[in-house]
Amino acid sequence: MPLTPLPTARQAALDAIAPAAPERVSLLDAHGRFLAAEVTASRSLPGCDNSAMDGWAVRAEETRGANRDHPARLRIVDTVYAGALPTRALQPGEAARIFTGAPLPSGADAVVRQEAARAHDDGLHVDIFITVPPGHDIRRKGEEVTAGTALFPRGQHVGASVLGVLASLGETTAWVRPAPRVAVLATGDELVPPGSPALPHQVYESNLILVAALAREAGADVRHLERARDDEAALRDALSRLAPQVDVLVTTGGASVGDKDHVKRVLSALGARFFVDGVALKPGKPVAVARLGDTAVVVLPGNPGAATVAFDQLARPLLLKRQGVLETRRRVRAHLSEPRHKQAGLTYLITATLEPRGEGAPLARLRPQGAGQILQNAHGEGWAVLPPGRADFAEGDSVEVELFDRPLHTAVDATA
Repeated sequence: MPLTPLPTARQAALDAIAPAAPERVSLLDAHGRFLAAEVTASRSLPGCDNSAMDGWAVRAEETRGANRDHPARLRIVDTVYAGALPTRALQPGEAARIFTGAPLPSGADAVVRQEAARAHDDGLHVDIFITVPPGHDIRRKGEEVTAGTALFPRGQHVGASVLGVLASLGETTAWVRPAPRVAVLATGDELVPPGSPALPHQVYESNLILVAALAREAGADVRHLERARDDEAALRDALSRLAPQVDVLVTTGGASVGDKDHVKRVLSALGARFFVDGVALKPGKPVAVARLGDTAVVVLPGNPGAATVAFDQLARPLLLKRQGVLETRRRVRAHLSEPRHKQAGLTYLITATLEPRGEGAPLARLRPQGAGQILQNAHGEGWAVLPPGRADFAEGDSVEVELFDRPLHTAVDATA
């Protein structure tokens, strides 16, 4: 079977799942999710003209020419705290003690911060030592946002700042899409659970933790972590039991064509429909995406480095689509730090860090990498993308680097 080009495979994988139905949850429960409905401002922020400083509410014109030798003396008629209303409007020659966030009295058009004034010894007057213009140290109603303004689109990731804005509008809930329920199944007779003794020819099973963490970073709710031997009966039992309990089932190992690579064969016997089976990608070529009943299944290679790349390129987009969004990563041009030879028909994704080089494009410092290696990803900033159609890349050649940080998320239709 010919390998599927990476962009085609990614699009085909998305056909294996649909966005989940939206749900309304508390603000804290919405943290880390994606908005399923546009949010508009239900009120203006701030809700009224208020003081930006502790000080004195005044008529600006009455401070004209004031200094420490010739202060403007005003009569104190009110004290206004945040959360309270002024008791009266200011008349000519009057001032009100005011605190940060307190509403501005009618008649006042400026605030003099407290260090630029001093209450007179009689307690009835205040001396103003500076000239202030109208609007000085005032936060105007709607200065941050006015009621009815569109704030956040569908697909907006709900981080702490978004939650803070929603709470400041008086919201207690938000419409989001739920976290995809995920199970991870690791296969392999050579695997030994961490914490147990392992002989030199055995391998500590790292993929359960690795893939579960990658799934959580993509917003998933990881419900089950299991291991299975390279045995068709054991795999059949595990796959048929786990799939109905989750939205996405991710397997690692047994994905290729070896004598003990049973996963795809067992899935086919169970009636799974394959959307992707083998991708022109290195590492991660054996990756597959299928649907077993109502559950999307992602079959990853067993080597941790290959599993990481394949998960990132196919499982992550699938999990995000379940949450109603498509992800677009930033790409920058960079120069290769060393030459690389590759198979011309494959896309290579190589872990890289970026090093600035003056005014020009940065250097893409390639990290030592193999399908079974994982340490190179610990400090990686992105994938150096070596595209198909070319076998040799020289040191200094310009390539794209797909960055991991600050991706863009856009909403997809519920029917997509």
